[in-house]
Amino acid sequence: MANVTRYKTSKGENRYRVRYRKPDGTQTDKRGFKRKIDATNWAAKQVTVAKAEGTFIDPQAGKATVGMLAEAWLAKKKLTVKPSYYDDLEGAWRKYAEPVWQRIPVSEVRREDVQQWVASISQGKTVVDERGRELVLARPKSASVVLRAHGLLAGILDDAVKDRRIPSNPARGVELPRKTRAKHTYLTIEQLCRLAGECPTPLKRTLVLTLGLTGLRWGECVGLTVADIDFDRHRINVDKSATQVQRRMIVGTPKTWEVRNVMFPRELDGMLHELCDGREPDELVFPDSSTADGYTHQPHSPKSDDRSWFAKACIRAGVPRMTCHDLRHTAASLMVGSGANVKAVQHQLGHASAAMTLDVYADLFDDDLDALAERMGELLLQENVGKMWAKTVSEAA
Repeated sequence: MANVTRYKTSKGENRYRVRYRKPDGTQTDKRGFKRKIDATNWAAKQVTVAKAEGTFIDPQAGKATVGMLAEAWLAKKKLTVKPSYYDDLEGAWRKYAEPVWQRIPVSEVRREDVQQWVASISQGKTVVDERGRELVLARPKSASVVLRAHGLLAGILDDAVKDRRIPSNPARGVELPRKTRAKHTYLTIEQLCRLAGECPTPLKRTLVLTLGLTGLRWGECVGLTVADIDFDRHRINVDKSATQVQRRMIVGTPKTWEVRNVMFPRELDGMLHELCDGREPDELVFPDSSTADGYTHQPHSPKSDDRSWFAKACIRAGVPRMTCHDLRHTAASLMVGSGANVKAVQHQLGHASAAMTLDVYADLFDDDLDALAERMGELLLQENVGKMWAKTVSEAA
């Protein structure tokens, strides 16, 4: 049962409060209603009906701040995501969400505030909401950065809904920037060999060719040990990945947890033998004695830095400015050009599904449409469909 009573504020203004009991029997109240009818309606809907339907939400629970819930949410994500992605999430919280939302009670988060915050990150503008809070001041950020920051806040508020702190998530349903897929850079086999030839050492030359011919991710490739190479079957066992997180290499499972065996062409036999012969099974295939952990660290992108060994090799080879990850795209294009089906390419690349492979590399399968048109044309000719259509048209006339 809820009771509505009038009281005076410190400024002498009339206000109304609702006194009620929570489902656990404890008594509390909600103040600040300007009209008695507003207090009465709130009591009927939020207390009486909600308790009867089992949907009651304690207003006190909504006083928990976003910052208080963020700690538990990040701890939960740490159990389920890769270290590199967790590092991205932690960075998004620290840079974009914490300065704005840390001290805000979850019950006071408004959809329009979230929308302004998203826009401020995307456009690099300072936005001040109706309560005078300055939301963010930053340079414009990419769609990926904005989507990650928004997803983090929305995830925290999803947990607040599940914990019955708020009735719905105000971060869901806001307008978000669309993530555009960058055009892939594909090398021909001649360009790939020329690029490898310009690498400074035999190890890096073999590394580039292995990336460009197998489609392994950088972390999967530099994490390979001698025991992972099966020279008899020309297979590579991919069951781990070395990921760089804050200048440290962390070894875990491959992306999407896809443990698999992939092929490598016979032409790599000699080069890989030179790196593996006479070494222990647990030694790295592509070690780097200049790093503290012994792993070969990924060079900086040539698109922003021309000083790395890979960037210099690209320049000397006269190939398009690209990243090491683009060698994975090259491998996909060479496989498709060699006649591999989608399922084979999916397995080789470690994609979660063939649909993902088709989505990422749809442009590589354009030639299939031309071939399909030709085959359907041949089928129509064989069945003499053209004459049948001509007859149908003449009869209709």
